Amino acid sequence: MQKINVLIVEDSVEDSTFLSEILIANNYNVVVASNYQQALQYFYHKAVDILVLDIFIDGYPEGINLAKIIIADPKTAKPFIFVTSSSNRQVFEKAKLAKPFSYLLKPFNELKILYALEMAMERFYEQDQGNSIRQESIIVSDSIFIKKGKSLGKVLIEEIIYIEVEERYCNVITKTKKFVIQISLTKILLLLESHKFIRTHRNYIANPDKILEIILSKKTIVMEGNHIITLGNKYRNFLSTYKIL
Repeated sequence: MQKINVLIVEDSVEDSTFLSEILIANNYNVVVASNYQQALQYFYHKAVDILVLDIFIDGYPEGINLAKIIIADPKTAKPFIFVTSSSNRQVFEKAKLAKPFSYLLKPFNELKILYALEMAMERFYEQDQGNSIRQESIIVSDSIFIKKGKSLGKVLIEEIIYIEVEERYCNVITKTKKFVIQISLTKILLLLESHKFIRTHRNYIANPDKILEIILSKKTIVMEGNHIITLGNKYRNFLSTYKIL
């Protein structure tokens, strides 16, 4: 599982250290920017999944200005949360106009920041064509964010070998891990349609790039990692796309 990348924009060393320690302890990757220009540089040149923005940087509401830039381009937009020690109502109203995905007043504890990050991710991706699974995972263009303990973990879709249904859950199989999410196989196939996953059986969908061998006599498919999945008669149409000698 990939770690989620958090960019913290905070000019207080004490606060940034506190945030960093919490997030690192909960399996997040953390990058810290202490000013506006550094934050922009990191946002555009480093892998960032979500941002934690202090509203005031060096006494100015630079966090709000950064937020407006972050959400200006839908292609590069990322979820963000505001943190601040100010309880001023006018500051809150200005921050609200930037439409943060969560808002925290200092001081806060570990659970509050972790819940705020999770809620921000959910709210952000809910507005992205409805591609959200509220209970345990969030599917986006190239990743699935899966609830793991107190944090979210990132699974790259290209690393998925296959997905199998088990009662009301789906097992997502990668080279090294198995993740369990609560969603129907039909729904997850629709969400992954642009990635050309194929259904091989009513209980399986597979990444065609991970297929090693198709054994028609046994109605099975050998996947990368020597995983064996079932090939149902009803789902053989995808074979027409292969050149068979």
